[in-house]
Amino acid sequence: MAWAYLIAAGLCEIGFTTFMKSSNGFTRFWPSIGFMIFAPLSFLLLTRAAQTIPLGVAYAVWTGIGAAGTAIVGFAYFRDPFNTLTLVFLFLLISSIVGLKMVAPA
Repeated sequence: MAWAYLIAAGLCEIGFTTFMKSSNGFTRFWPSIGFMIFAPLSFLLLTRAAQTIPLGVAYAVWTGIGAAGTAIVGFAYFRDPFNTLTLVFLFLLISSIVGLKMVAPA
């Protein structure tokens, strides 16, 4: 169950960073509300996961999911620039997350 909490926390991190960008400096109401919902939810779920999963592993996976997912949203939705090396390093990041899952207790 802890890994489900951790994955959900990472997905919520993608949500809150996306809403943060969409809020235009918190000047747009609904994206600002989305941020205010997803940010604390992400931290709550991370806290729940870290009760079982070692903190360093939980934090690394949480930030990895958030970083990779936010980058993908940036490319797809916000038209952020990317190139082949960007994709290679995102692949390495995702591979590292999977590796941490495979070697972590719990």
